[in-house]
Amino acid sequence: MKSLLLALPLLLLASFTAGAETLRGDVDQDGRVNIADVTSLIDYLLTNDATGISLANADSDLDGRVNIADVTKSIDYLLTGSWGDEPVTPPDDHEWVDLGLPSGTLWATCNVGASAPEDYGDYFAWGETAPKDNYGWNTYKWAYYDSNGDWRLTKYCTRSDYGYNGFTDNKTELDPEDDAAYVNWGPSWRMPTTEQQRELDEKCSFVWTTQNGVKGRLFTGPNGNTFFLPAAGYRWNESLDFAGSWGYYWSRTLDPDDSYSAHDLRFYSGRVIRYHYYRRYGFTVRAVRVSQN
Repeated sequence: MKSLLLALPLLLLASFTAGAETLRGDVDQDGRVNIADVTSLIDYLLTNDATGISLANADSDLDGRVNIADVTKSIDYLLTGSWGDEPVTPPDDHEWVDLGLPSGTLWATCNVGASAPEDYGDYFAWGETAPKDNYGWNTYKWAYYDSNGDWRLTKYCTRSDYGYNGFTDNKTELDPEDDAAYVNWGPSWRMPTTEQQRELDEKCSFVWTTQNGVKGRLFTGPNGNTFFLPAAGYRWNESLDFAGSWGYYWSRTLDPDDSYSAHDLRFYSGRVIRYHYYRRYGFTVRAVRVSQN
């Protein structure tokens, strides 16, 4: 405690006004979060006298208690201007192309997790937002997997015989927090719907080609603009299969007749196919932009 008191004068250089929507950390209830609130909080901890302060606001780390950890949390806020536990919005610096599609859908020019159009990027199980080492039902976020090797779904399920203990929620599109494009690229981006993939298939021309040494499909929209989808293959268990010969791209749409599966767009050198596959598999994601702003 004494070391914290000695360090406090250094914090006099920092003072941040709390947003009107929250009083978190405003211990002395003056509408601001600054060094005076740290002093008030320390006074309370030393004397246990809550006169003139808000104990609710003093719980800076939101753990239901007021203690020395709240002093540390408040000091961190004064030094950084952030409580450190708010969601971080990724920078929206990803390029997109207008293909002139009837819907106006704007497609990203590279895969989620990639730095160039030819890069494969990351592989995601459907409804998961981070890559992993093993793509099996036993590692799938939205499945209960028991010791007998049986699994049942815990989210995005339209059939009780597929759900854990008869669970259904009848969700057929990913919530934003389960959308790999939204979580990794920010609120301007989403995984495409199966209808947006259908439009890409039906309204664009496409050729099998090699771009910078990578095989894949070059799509050309009605307005002549193009984008390239690499044939990145897919991941299952710990393996990567068909890289360089097939591309598999998730939509954000569940197959309502088979809750174990979600819709995808896939292709090889001969054709482009719209299909559905087991959610546990790791497919690549090509995002669509929600707005141009």
